[in-house]
Amino acid sequence: MTTEVGFAPDEIDTSAPTRAARLKWVIVVNDSLSPGLAVNAASCVSAATSQHIAGLLGEGVVDLDGSDHPGLPWAGCSVLEADVDSLRVIRAKADAHPETFVVDMPAAAQQTRVYDEYRAAVAESSGDAIDYYAVSIVGPRNAVDRIVKRLSLLG
Repeated sequence: MTTEVGFAPDEIDTSAPTRAARLKWVIVVNDSLSPGLAVNAASCVSAATSQHIAGLLGEGVVDLDGSDHPGLPWAGCSVLEADVDSLRVIRAKADAHPETFVVDMPAAAQQTRVYDEYRAAVAESSGDAIDYYAVSIVGPRNAVDRIVKRLSLLG
């Protein structure tokens, strides 16, 4: 489900703590992945998420030497871990919630080398048969907290 989720310009307060933001962003990663695959999965869903959520990235900054540092997520992002079965449930709950935006990375994304093959593999799978490597969720803080409960930080 694609949902319009984002920050209005008047909601962006980069001087406030991240917990003050109306929306919360979490990425939940499959806890059975090796560190390299986990980082890849989190990076991929992060890239897709930042493209779709208005106001998620803060303004960039130029340091004293003139080097540009593009904007980062001003409201923060927690990276959590869950087992494969929990990840499937979390994704389903987030997808069913009308005010959340969800990006997922099915295992097929890392098991294929050609994007069209990935698309075909997912298109030929039922949702309950897909194993996820990562799920990114952005939505109202209380809704996201209920969806991910008390998952641990990725460690």
